[in-house]
Amino acid sequence: MNLIKVIFMARLHSKKKGKSGTKRPKSNDNPEWVTLKKEEAQEIVLKLAREGAPAAKIGLILRDQHGVPNARALLGTTLVAFLRKEKAYQEYPEDLLNLIKKAVRMNGHLKNTKNDTHNNVKLGHVESKIQRLVKYYVDKGRLPAGWKYERDKAALLVK
Repeated sequence: MNLIKVIFMARLHSKKKGKSGTKRPKSNDNPEWVTLKKEEAQEIVLKLAREGAPAAKIGLILRDQHGVPNARALLGTTLVAFLRKEKAYQEYPEDLLNLIKKAVRMNGHLKNTKNDTHNNVKLGHVESKIQRLVKYYVDKGRLPAGWKYERDKAALLVK
């Protein structure tokens, strides 16, 4: 069901089919050529999380700078689950914050250029995605029950 939602969101407001993803290895074991130990990886992840890096960026840093193909195989749990256990995870979900940042940028652009009707329509699309994500995260318990997206207060949330 969630996979269908993700695929559906990619083409909700356009005729595009979304970004293609990479295929994970069939084995969940850590390859023998990975030199990084589990404890070292945990220290790196916690250090990056304290610096404010989101989970996706931490995974990219582990992959590109430390040669870890799969953080889940190395840590034993997912990166997000590890950060939650260590109480280093962000208050708001990363995908929701990215959409809110995008809406704030679009809103700032529209304040300077009032005649940009195309971006005005696209801002409505982004805010629609935000509202659907908020509904999903409220149902899952990641956001409080009365949480609402407000265009005026969104800039304060992102900063």
